[in-house]
Amino acid sequence: MSTATRTTAVAEHAERLWDAVTTGDEYAAGDIVVRALGDGTAPESVLLDVIGAVQRRVGAEWAANRLTVAQEHAATAINDRVIATFGYVLQRPEPHRGRITVACVDGEWHAMPARLLSEVLRLRGFTVDYLGAQVPAPHLVAHLHRTGPDAVALSGSLATRLPTAHATITACQAAATPVIAGGAAFGPDGRYARLLGAEAWAPDARAAADRLAEPLPRPQTAHQPLDDLPHLADQEYTLVTRSSGRLVKTVLAGLEERIPAMRAYTDLQRQYTAEDLAHIVEFLATALYVGDGELFTGFLGWTAGILTARGVPAASLGPALDLLEAELRDFPRATGMLRTARTHLAEPAAGSEQPA
Repeated sequence: MSTATRTTAVAEHAERLWDAVTTGDEYAAGDIVVRALGDGTAPESVLLDVIGAVQRRVGAEWAANRLTVAQEHAATAINDRVIATFGYVLQRPEPHRGRITVACVDGEWHAMPARLLSEVLRLRGFTVDYLGAQVPAPHLVAHLHRTGPDAVALSGSLATRLPTAHATITACQAAATPVIAGGAAFGPDGRYARLLGAEAWAPDARAAADRLAEPLPRPQTAHQPLDDLPHLADQEYTLVTRSSGRLVKTVLAGLEERIPAMRAYTDLQRQYTAEDLAHIVEFLATALYVGDGELFTGFLGWTAGILTARGVPAASLGPALDLLEAELRDFPRATGMLRTARTHLAEPAAGSEQPA
C-alpha cells in the first residue's frame, strides 16, 4: 500500500469514527477500529491518527459550540472504550523494554492523551502502569516506591494544574524517578516542563515514546519549588490564590453595578458568570506562579473566542479585568499581566489561540 493510499485510508477511518462517536454508536465505533486494523493500518496510526485525531476534533467542535458538553463527554467515553478493543484484537509484543508509569496530574481529568500514550508504549514493548486521571502525588510516589519504574510520564492539559504538576515532579525526583512531561498544560514548546524541572518533554505520544527509547537522566538532588521559581518570593501567587473567593465575589458585584442588564440574570446565569471569573483568577494565579504573562493573555484570548461562539459579548471581559486590577493594585506583577491582557483583548486577532 502506497503512502498516499494509507493516508487516504486513515482519513476515511477517522471520518467514519467521527460519525460513530458523535451519534453515540459505540458498536459501530468498535467495528471501525477493528476494520482499520484488519485492512493493514498500523496499530499506532489507528490510535493516534484515527482515534486521537477524532478526539482532537471533538474538542475543537465543543469550543466552537457545535457539540454540547454531553456530546463531548459521550464521544470521549466511546473513544476510551474503543481503545480497549486493542486488547482483544491485537497480539502485543512481549515487554522487552523498561517500565513506565503514566499518570495525569492531580486535578487533571483529561485522561485521553495519557491513555493513548500508554497504548503506544505497550505497542513498542514497554511495561506500562497506567494510573489514569487525577493522581494525587502521595499515591503516585507510593506506587513508584513499590514498582521502581524507569520513568514517570506525567500528563497535563489544564495549565491551572501547573503548580500541582511542579510539586509532583519534585516528589517523583525525590523518589529518584525521572519525569517526562507532556500535554497542552506544559506549553506548545514545553517551556513549563523545563521551568518546573522535568527531565524531558514531548509534544505528542510518538515523540514521548521515541524519547523513552533511551533512559532519562536520573535526578541529581531533591530541591524545593522556590529554587526553580525565585519570583515566588514576592508572595503574589500565594496571596491571589488565598483571596480568590473574595476576588470573585467583589468583581461579580462590581460587574452588576457597571452592567445593569446583569441584575436581571437568573441564578444559573450568575453561577456561570462566577465560574468564568473564578477561571480568570485561577489562570492569573498560575501565570504568577510560572512568571509568564503570556499564559494569562492566551487564556483570555481563548475565553473571548469561547464566549463569542456562544453568543456572549466578549467585551464583558474588559470591565472584569478593570475591577480585578483595582482589587490587586498593590500587586505589580498581577496588575502588569492584567493590563497586557486587556490590551490584547482590544486587538482584532484576540480569541484565536487555545489556552496552554
